[in-house]
Amino acid sequence: MKISNHPNPQFERKNFISLNGKWDFGFKKSERGFKFSEDFEKAIEVYNADDYNYQINVPFCVESVLSGIGYTGFINMVWYRKKISIKKDDKRIFLHIGAADNLTSVLVNGKPVGRHKGGYTSFKFDITDFVNDGENEIFILCEDDVKNPYVIRGKQSEKLKSHGCDYTRTTGIWQNVWLEYTPQSYIENFKIYPDINGYLTVVAKLSGKAKFSCKASYNGKPVGQAEIKSATGYCTLQVKLDEKHLWEPGKGRLYNLEINFGKDRVYSYFGLRSLRLDGMKFLINEKSVFQRLVLDQGFYKKGIYTAENDEELKQDIELSMALGFNGARLHQKVFDPRFLYYADMAGYLVWGEYANWGLDYSNPKSVDVFLNEWREAVERDFNHPSIVGWCPFNETWDYKGRKQYDKLLSTVYDYTKTVDITRPCIDTSGNFHVKTDIYDLHDYRYDPKEFKESYDRFVTENYLYEHVLIDNPGRQQYGGEPVFISEYGGIKWEADKKIKSWGYGEDVKTPDEFAQRYCGLTDAITQNEKMFGFCYTQLYDVEQEQNGLYTYERNRKFDDEIYKRIIESNTKKALVEKKG
Repeated sequence: MKISNHPNPQFERKNFISLNGKWDFGFKKSERGFKFSEDFEKAIEVYNADDYNYQINVPFCVESVLSGIGYTGFINMVWYRKKISIKKDDKRIFLHIGAADNLTSVLVNGKPVGRHKGGYTSFKFDITDFVNDGENEIFILCEDDVKNPYVIRGKQSEKLKSHGCDYTRTTGIWQNVWLEYTPQSYIENFKIYPDINGYLTVVAKLSGKAKFSCKASYNGKPVGQAEIKSATGYCTLQVKLDEKHLWEPGKGRLYNLEINFGKDRVYSYFGLRSLRLDGMKFLINEKSVFQRLVLDQGFYKKGIYTAENDEELKQDIELSMALGFNGARLHQKVFDPRFLYYADMAGYLVWGEYANWGLDYSNPKSVDVFLNEWREAVERDFNHPSIVGWCPFNETWDYKGRKQYDKLLSTVYDYTKTVDITRPCIDTSGNFHVKTDIYDLHDYRYDPKEFKESYDRFVTENYLYEHVLIDNPGRQQYGGEPVFISEYGGIKWEADKKIKSWGYGEDVKTPDEFAQRYCGLTDAITQNEKMFGFCYTQLYDVEQEQNGLYTYERNRKFDDEIYKRIIESNTKKALVEKKG
């Protein structure tokens, strides 16, 4: 299929205008007693101050080298200004921001347009009534505070410097910014439901009234279409496909989809595949597929949260698949839509996650904070065939000595299952499960013999060794769900000896020891008939955490022989597949 250059290839209009590039910029370092603004008052105050001491390269955060600034201290506020020319005619005009951390306020020509809370999800504002025909000025203010218990920070360090498995912060805009024109009647959103029996169902939200149609094609050949002559509001359309080409691991057979509503035309795509849990198996297209996953943090040395270009996005998928992995946990972050686009094309399995660290998940107030942000993530990424499951939380250990608020996890799980009946949901990866489709575990024990023996008991006695629960009795109990080890390994092998590195378990002393431990731990999982997958920590080093299979720059850490042994272990036929 032809490669799209749109920021979100699943929702592409041809007349978009990228606003990436140089913006006037200013920022304010962290201060005591900082409070988030309640309305536009702070944005208007900063706008009127006309205080722009820098230029920044959007969409790179101020902390990154690629931004042109590279300031890595604590920051509470950043602001942007750009003058653009707009031709105003009989169309709606939308400003899109892929992601900006954390509270974003937008002014157009000095007038308040909209505000958005949440540092990881995409949003847009209708600016039609605020723009002039000709020159216009866009102002964006972003407020952030990683120490606030109701600000979700993910892997951004709450200390001045990076430490352990927390890394350099990201403040302000970190995904694409663009303008898009639509007719007065336009497509607001749509969900795609593929059926491997040869059908496609599209559920659309429409603004206005007009004819609504969908046309599917495969490799340029039309394979099905349907229409509703007079559609409005929410509508459902089913398309019968003349040809069936299944999307599956390693084979991203994608159909193109053209959606028309009156004069509005959106280009998209879909993969024809099904997902289902069956006993201890994870079925894709009714076949048992062992998930050979690797942890991907989505960090880049020069851009931090933002890849320098598409080649960096594709590279991580290619490096992973070259080592025999068939997917990844996209960890503590909502990844760029263009990463998911390349995952879709490659047939690369990924789990849609969120960045819950930093949130006080022991407090009932966290429900309102988290649920809204998670909702936006699920709605944006629902149509990606590469996403095979949702995992909103990661390791909800005690928050400053207080237990997690169980109702938070169960509420988010229930919401996820309400809006997406097609994918499994893990409430919290690792600990502590409350309501989940899958019982996953994090296990960083480093002795392969002990590791294997403990999970062999799961087969013979239905006993799951949960070392973390020894000191936390009664926090969770295995209920017979499908199981996989969603974090393990984390074996440190230093690539940069100039920094104080970090990893899991006892250090290995030679590359051969690394390979022995890696293969021993991995084989213990693949050769367990009750396991449907693993996720190794991790694909590449990130700053001081040097337990990757590649360096932070994505260079090789080992010679061919070591990588050959890793590949052989990753690609062994798993017992659950032999029995499926």
